[in-house]
Amino acid sequence: MSPSVNPELDLTISRVIKAPRSAIWRAWTDRASFEQWWVPAPARCKVQEMELRPGGSLVTLLSENGGDFVPHLRGCFLAIDELERLVFTNSLVGGWRPAEEPFMTAIITLREHPQGTDYVAHVMHKSNADRTMHEKMGFHDGWGTVTEQLARLVERRS
Repeated sequence: MSPSVNPELDLTISRVIKAPRSAIWRAWTDRASFEQWWVPAPARCKVQEMELRPGGSLVTLLSENGGDFVPHLRGCFLAIDELERLVFTNSLVGGWRPAEEPFMTAIITLREHPQGTDYVAHVMHKSNADRTMHEKMGFHDGWGTVTEQLARLVERRS
């Protein structure tokens, strides 16, 4: 079960992706696929760690303009419900250890839809200031772009 959206603290992206849930699930859980869509192109992503279990780490690196890879996301999976839901946070790192700079928790849900999959990314923040900062950093453009990249990847494969 996902918590309801609190407009003071949360941001969401949702769309219907014309591909089966299994294709989207693979794109989220297969390192090579994840690297193809997780950051807005032309930037590139490298998965350093992806332990798909509650308490497992998720660590990604980012390369912009062909430069060196630098830290991007360091987090922890909280829940893995196959083909239905992924929950991760950067408030913890792998092994349930507290993170230095907690910022958000994301719940990714996949539900059957007559045209494919109803995809929702629900991103929760600890304060309205963090939510507003994330929005001003370009949440809708960034998460919207990667959702579009994810859709193109899985729709092409399906």
